[in-house]
Amino acid sequence: MTAQHPGAVLAPPVPPEVAAATLADLLRGGRFAVLTGAGLSTDSGIPDYRSPGAPVRSPMTATEFRSGPVARQRYWARSYLGFGRMARALPNAGHRALAALEHAGRTTTTITQNVDGLHGEAGSRRVVDLHGRIDEVRCLDCGQVTARDELQQRMAALNPDFAAHQDLSVNPDGDVDFEDTDGFRVPVCRRCTGVLKPRVVFFGDSVPKDTVEQCFSAVETSDALLVAGSSLTVMSGLRFVRRAAALGRPVAILNRGTTRGDELATVRLDAGCSETLAGLARSLDHRPDRAADSR
Repeated sequence: MTAQHPGAVLAPPVPPEVAAATLADLLRGGRFAVLTGAGLSTDSGIPDYRSPGAPVRSPMTATEFRSGPVARQRYWARSYLGFGRMARALPNAGHRALAALEHAGRTTTTITQNVDGLHGEAGSRRVVDLHGRIDEVRCLDCGQVTARDELQQRMAALNPDFAAHQDLSVNPDGDVDFEDTDGFRVPVCRRCTGVLKPRVVFFGDSVPKDTVEQCFSAVETSDALLVAGSSLTVMSGLRFVRRAAALGRPVAILNRGTTRGDELATVRLDAGCSETLAGLARSLDHRPDRAADSR
């Protein structure tokens, strides 16, 4: 499979059936890696940061979180209120389609910038959580990793009055826009009384080196790369598009709105992820070369 002319863009909006057929034609000759972003989870009720019309949001940075107890109190109070809604989110048709494509031997690896864990819930097994998981918590002092559900119960016990603030819209990283966080009591690590942080990569953090290398390997051993629901604004995802393009692999970008990787794309589709990926899974499932590569 070799790249076609880069930068091919179908004029938006692209009907999902046309988008799915375009992707099927491009990806039918081999196995491809997938890179997903927040736009894939919007149909599960989790908003994104950069789609057209999305409100401007300022997520907490790694430096701010480490700056002291006031910042951490603000983070955990907002995250406590938002986590329940994110935890109740269910995989949508796009997640299920990617799981079906994996089970059919069409994809190699799904690299996700999302922290919601919905790929695994949909049945995908070869998933790299590039930015970590919101359902896990790590102690910055002793390194112990524990379940977020356990911490959620501890915060509920320490802050019973905060249950009155549940009717708030959740942000992509699982927190909410809420400023009255004074008095919120933040639990400490049960093992060492250290500082607890969600096991996610905050803005300003670095993705672990071994995770990056795993993603590069997935791109290099795949015949193409499909980007779904990412604006590629941050380098953590864009670098894999650049690597695929440098290797001459076809790059397909499916996203609402422009992306930072558009000029590297073999094809760029402004269409919804759920409907398009569901159509792609149906199309590839019925092609005669469905099991062409079993490596």
